[in-house]
Amino acid sequence: MHLNSNFTENKPLQTKKLFSPTEGSVITIKLEANAEMKEHTTKTPALLLGIVGEVVFENEKGIKEIICQGDYIEIEPDVKHWLLAKTDSNLILIK
Repeated sequence: MHLNSNFTENKPLQTKKLFSPTEGSVITIKLEANAEMKEHTTKTPALLLGIVGEVVFENEKGIKEIICQGDYIEIEPDVKHWLLAKTDSNLILIK
């Protein structure tokens, strides 16, 4: 998904609750081009937000998404997932 897809009205200011964290962690992730984050799981729901670059997100359920600036994906607990950076990238993980 992309952040702008949450807004459907034509207003100069809009807000939308995006995610309700359960642990309250916000983590920044930096991956250089071709770097991998190996297969792992999370115990709590998480939200991964693309800030810079292009990253491929995949999980054991067969989901494969490209995350670019402004894109985000919800990560399910106890589902194996991994990342591959196509370019130098920065992400924010909220959980």
